[in-house]
Amino acid sequence: MATFLYKLGRLAFRRRHFVALIWVALLTLAGVGAASAPTAGSSSFSIPGTEAQKAFDLLEDRFPGMSADGATARVVFKAPDGGKMADAPNKAAVKKTVEELGDGSEVTSVTDPFKAKTISKDGTVAYAQVSYEVSGMELKEVSKDALKEAAQDARASGLTVEIGGDALQAVPETGSTEIIGIAIAAVVLVITFGSLIAAGLPLLTALIGVGIGVSTITALAKALDLGSTTSTLAMMIGLAVGIDYALFIVSRYRAELAEGREREEAAGRAVGTAGSAVVFAGLTVVIALVGLAVVNIPMLTKMGVAAAGTVAIAVLIALTMIPALLGYAGRKVQPAGQKSRLLGGGRKKAREAASGERPNMGTRWARFVVRRPLAVLLLGVIGLGAAAVPAASLELGLPDDGSQPTSTTQRRAYDLLSEGFGPGFNGPLMVVVDAKAADDPKGAVAAVSGTVKKLDDVVSVSPATFNKAGDTAMISVVPDSKPSSVRTEDLVHEIRDAGGDIKADSGATVLVTGSTAMNIDFSQKLNDALVPYLALVVGLAFLLLIVVFRSILVPLKAALGFLLSVMAALGAVVAVFQWGWLAGLIGVEETGPIMSMMPIFMVGVVFGLAMDYEVFLVTRMREAYVHGERPGQAIVTGFRHGARVVTAAAVIMIAVFSGFIGSSESMIKMIGFGLAIAVFFDAFVVRMAIVPAVLALLGKRAWWLPKWLDRAIPNVDVEGEGLRAHDSDGPKDDDGDRELVRV
Repeated sequence: MATFLYKLGRLAFRRRHFVALIWVALLTLAGVGAASAPTAGSSSFSIPGTEAQKAFDLLEDRFPGMSADGATARVVFKAPDGGKMADAPNKAAVKKTVEELGDGSEVTSVTDPFKAKTISKDGTVAYAQVSYEVSGMELKEVSKDALKEAAQDARASGLTVEIGGDALQAVPETGSTEIIGIAIAAVVLVITFGSLIAAGLPLLTALIGVGIGVSTITALAKALDLGSTTSTLAMMIGLAVGIDYALFIVSRYRAELAEGREREEAAGRAVGTAGSAVVFAGLTVVIALVGLAVVNIPMLTKMGVAAAGTVAIAVLIALTMIPALLGYAGRKVQPAGQKSRLLGGGRKKAREAASGERPNMGTRWARFVVRRPLAVLLLGVIGLGAAAVPAASLELGLPDDGSQPTSTTQRRAYDLLSEGFGPGFNGPLMVVVDAKAADDPKGAVAAVSGTVKKLDDVVSVSPATFNKAGDTAMISVVPDSKPSSVRTEDLVHEIRDAGGDIKADSGATVLVTGSTAMNIDFSQKLNDALVPYLALVVGLAFLLLIVVFRSILVPLKAALGFLLSVMAALGAVVAVFQWGWLAGLIGVEETGPIMSMMPIFMVGVVFGLAMDYEVFLVTRMREAYVHGERPGQAIVTGFRHGARVVTAAAVIMIAVFSGFIGSSESMIKMIGFGLAIAVFFDAFVVRMAIVPAVLALLGKRAWWLPKWLDRAIPNVDVEGEGLRAHDSDGPKDDDGDRELVRV
C-alpha cells in the first residue's frame, strides 16, 4: 500500500492543476445540486419491529387521512389570578383565538376547550389543540407566525398563553461557537507549523471536503428522507477528521523535507507513510459509522452512512489534494523545525532545530513514561475510572418539552399542562385495539377500557374512537406520572401484558403507541443493540489493526483503552447533563435523562476517532522498531515525531466538537460535549500516557505475532518499508515546478 500511495502522492504533486480542477469541479457540482434541490422536510422517524411502530402503521392503514405525522400545537390558556376560564371575558378571548387559529391554510382542525371539555378541574387552565396537515419541519413560516400572533392577541386580554407541541419546531442553530472552534483550530495549526501557508492547507482541504459532503447530503435530503441532524453530524465529524488527516500528511511532508529530500519525493513519501495511516484510520471511522445500521433504526443508519461518506471524502482529499496544494506552495511550506520569518523564524532557529540538540517535549515525556511505566499506567487507569463512576447512574430517555429551557414557550406550556391536568397529561398513551379478528369488536374494546382503568398510575381513559369499518379503536390513556418516569414505563408494560390475556379471550390485539411509548421502545431497541454493535465494530477494527500493526497485543490494548475513555466520557456526560455539575458553564439550562442514542452513538464515533490517534502514534513507533530500534527507543522515537502532531490534532478535534456545544438543539449540544471530552480523555490520557506505559512494560512482546498468522495476513506495509527502493537522489527542485528523475 505504501508504494501505491507513494506513487499517488507524486502523481498528484506533478499533476496538481488536474487534481485541483477535479476537486473544484466536484465542489461546484455538489453546490449546484444542493442549491437546486427541493427543500427537505423533517426525516420520518420509524422504529421497525417495535410495538409502537406496528400500532402507528395500523392507524395509518385503518384511519386514512388522519395526518398521523402532521404537526400539532397545544395552545394553553391560564386565567388571571382569582379568575376562571369560564368567566365571560376569558371565554370570549379563547373563542376568538380558536377562530383565528382555524383560518390557517395548513390547519386541519382546532378543538374548542369548552366544547371538547379540555379544562382543568379547578377551571383555571384550558387548552386548544391545533392539528396541521404537514410536519413541524415542513410547516410554512406564515402558519407559525399566525400561531404566535393568535397567542399574542390572547395575552392582550389578560390571559397567560403558551404554545406546546412540535408546530414551532425549528432547525437547530449552532451559534457563533462553531466559528470559534474553527478559529481555535487555525491558531493551533499556525503554532504547530510555524507558517500561515502550511496551517492554511488542512483548513482549506477540510472545508472543501465538508462542503462536498454536506452539499451532497442537502441535494439528496428530499429523495433519501434525510433530516437536518444528518448534515450537522456529517459537518461535525467531517471537519474534525478532515483537518486531522491533512495535518498528519503536511507534518510528515515537512519532516521529509528536513531530511533533505526534494519536494516531490517528500510529498510522495508523506502520502506513502502518513497516508497509509490516514487510510486505516479512516477505515476504522467508516466501519464504526456504517455499523450503526446494526441497530435497525433508519434515522441512525442514514446519519451514520452520511457521516461515513464525508469521512471517505476527507481521506481522498488528504491523499490527493494535499500533495497537489503542496506543489503550489513550493518553498512557502518549510522543513520541520523552521518557521516563517513572519512568525519569528530564521536561519539560526532552523539550525538549532535541525541539530536536535534540545529534545522536544514529546521526547522528554516519552522518556519519563518509559522510566516509570507502572506509575503512569496506574495513575491513568485510576483517573479514568474515577471519571467513569457517574456512568453507573445513567438514566436514558428522549428529550421532550419538559427538557426545554424554562425560557421557551414550549417548556412553559408543558408546565402549565402539568399544573392543570397532572404530569402525565404531557405524555398520553394511545392504546390501539385491532378487533378485526374478534367476534364482538365493541365488546372487546370495552373490555380493554375496563382493564386499563383498573391499573395503577392511570388518571383517565378516554371513550374509544372507532374507524369507519368499526374493527379498530383508539383509546387515550393519561398516566399519573410524567412521560420520562419509570412508573410510566412500567404502565406501558402492564397494558401490553394485559393485552396478551385479552387476545386469548376475545381475539382482539392490543397495541400501545404514542410519543411516550415510542420513546420507551426506542430506548429499549438501542439498549438491546449495544452489545452486538460493540462486538461488530470492535471485532472488525481489531482485525484491521492486527493487519496494520502485525501484532495481537497492540490492537487488544487499543480496544481496552477505548473502553476506558468511552466510559469516562459517558461519566462526564452524566455528571453535566443529568446531575447538573458545571451545567451553567456550557449553557445547560435543564438537566434530565441522557438521550437514549448517546451510549451507542458515542461507542461508534469515539471508537473510530480513538483509533485515529492509535494508528498515527503507534505506526511511528512500529516504523522505528521495524527499522531496528529497541522497543523503548522506538517509543521515544514515535513520540519525538508524533506527539506534537497528535496533540495538535486532538486540540483541533476538541475545538471543533466544542463549537457545537453552543447549539440550540439539546441533542447536538450533548453530542458535541460528549465527543469533545471523549477525545480529551482518549488522546491525552489513553494514547499519550497509558499506551506508551503498556508498550514499555510489554517490550518486544508487544509486537509478537504467531508465525502462522504472520504468513496468513497480507503485508500492507504501513511503515513504508517498501519505499527504501525509491530512496535515490534526483535533481533538486525546491519549487516543485520541475519533474524529478523517475526511479
